[in-house]
Amino acid sequence: MPDDPPLSRLDLNLLVALDALLRERSVTRAAERLHLSQPALSASLARLRKHFDDPILTRRGNSYELTPLALRLIERTATALDATRRVFESQALWDPRQSTREFLVYGSDHAFATIAHRVSRLARTKAPGVRFRFQLHTPAVVEDAENRLRSADAMVLPHGFLTDLPFADLWRDRWVVLADENNTAVGESVTMDDVAELPWVLSYQSRSAFTSAGRQMRELGVEPRVEAVVESFLTLPYFVLGTDRLAIVQAGLAPVIRRIGGIRVLEPPFDATPVLNALWWHPVHTRDPEHEWMLGVFAEAAAELAGDQEGHG
Repeated sequence: MPDDPPLSRLDLNLLVALDALLRERSVTRAAERLHLSQPALSASLARLRKHFDDPILTRRGNSYELTPLALRLIERTATALDATRRVFESQALWDPRQSTREFLVYGSDHAFATIAHRVSRLARTKAPGVRFRFQLHTPAVVEDAENRLRSADAMVLPHGFLTDLPFADLWRDRWVVLADENNTAVGESVTMDDVAELPWVLSYQSRSAFTSAGRQMRELGVEPRVEAVVESFLTLPYFVLGTDRLAIVQAGLAPVIRRIGGIRVLEPPFDATPVLNALWWHPVHTRDPEHEWMLGVFAEAAAELAGDQEGHG
């Protein structure tokens, strides 16, 4: 610790300047973004170069490029700046009806099509000025969830991917199989022979991105013949239409898929383990009144979603 520079010597305005420079890759544009004069921002860049012992921006022809160090700093700077804003925007008493807070929540298009739009609608009635930013996660985001959730509010994700983080269970969903309505290879129901012999389009297929049903097929000794992989659940039916392919999705998306037309929604020929979807967050947000309010909205939306699913069988 004796070699660490004390925080009292650090100018947090430099963090704002660094973030603008990294985003704009131009002193002129960064100055415009911050409503500062170009000489003022150039002075900040000089201080940053001295602090990091690195040029940060290097000229190449008529433009500037970020140095390797600057490229590594992009995400760290954005995370640090967001965390700093959260510290100083925190309030002892928070009134959601008077707030203009934005909540950032990661999730898949399945999460957004099922629970997120309900959360947004409920929030509008409870806190008209509050808004949600729902951002698609990627395998990289899920793998780095602990760090990403420091600067985001939550992530909607089924159990089986994250550990050692706080969570609240939301709702259960089951799996259904999609087939083109003109696919004569599939009878009234899907059989295990169909699963083994027909081609598939899968959503996600990697070490950290997969569906439990897809993994379960392999555990049953069936290696699907995969013709396409898409990192989206809502686009799966378009890869099935007009083909002999099969796909497997959460039953919660069936109403949306049926509206597309031309797709049969069938039960899988094996006892597919249901998905338990949960809301995950970083411990730093625990006991934050704003975060607790958000959890309450998600819990209400989850109850509404579960009721709708029961009503549709």
